[in-house]
Amino acid sequence: MGNIDNKEKEFAEILKLVTRTARENKNMITSEEVRSAFSELDLDDKQFEMVFDYLKEHKIGLDEEAVFTDEELTDEETNYLNDYLESLKELPEYTDGEKRAIEMSAISGDKEAQSKLIECFLPLVVDVARMYTEQGVYLEDLIGEGNFALTKGVTMLDAVGEPEEVEGFLYKLMLDAMEAVIESNLAEDAGEQKVLKLVQEVADKASELAQDLRRKVTVKELMDETGWDEDKIRSAIKFSGDNIEDLESGEKKKTQNE
Repeated sequence: MGNIDNKEKEFAEILKLVTRTARENKNMITSEEVRSAFSELDLDDKQFEMVFDYLKEHKIGLDEEAVFTDEELTDEETNYLNDYLESLKELPEYTDGEKRAIEMSAISGDKEAQSKLIECFLPLVVDVARMYTEQGVYLEDLIGEGNFALTKGVTMLDAVGEPEEVEGFLYKLMLDAMEAVIESNLAEDAGEQKVLKLVQEVADKASELAQDLRRKVTVKELMDETGWDEDKIRSAIKFSGDNIEDLESGEKKKTQNE
């Protein structure tokens, strides 16, 4: 059993690495690279198809350039995106030579150049955000996180050194920021589900015992019946706002006039 768990953990880690590798390569990866990454797990063709499907579902181009559509966006997100893209058209445009000069000045710490560099890369933030839609975070929030990472990143370019490394450095910061907010959102959702499960479990047991006793039950009675400790039951009471119908918490509830 332990060996199976280890294999599943290794599979998940490799899949995460493959996904990140594709993101860093402008959302593209070759099937050969994917097969190479999983070589030690001896996956069969059906399992590789599942991996390929996963990557495609996450908008990663497999052996071809990734294609983004906005069909999956909500009307609110679509309106926001259109307005935001329209606002970006007002930004100044720079030639490649001007951009390279701006990057060099920004690396040396020039504040004006850093501000101009932010303007240069704001459209890239939108492209990165499009990779992560349909993962539980609103497009506006993704763009906001990316913009914050960009604004912070232009002040950290002393770690880069060469102008040609600037875009890659800022791009990875955008990826990190958006992936962090997605992971935080997933963790929050998981926490909410755990709380809901706890409240439902306690409510169900209280209901069963209340039917037998033909009245509300006390915390002590529920502890005796289930073997649960008091903290578990009190936590459920707290998370429910003391609204478990068949359970008498023993705590005084506030009235509207209090």
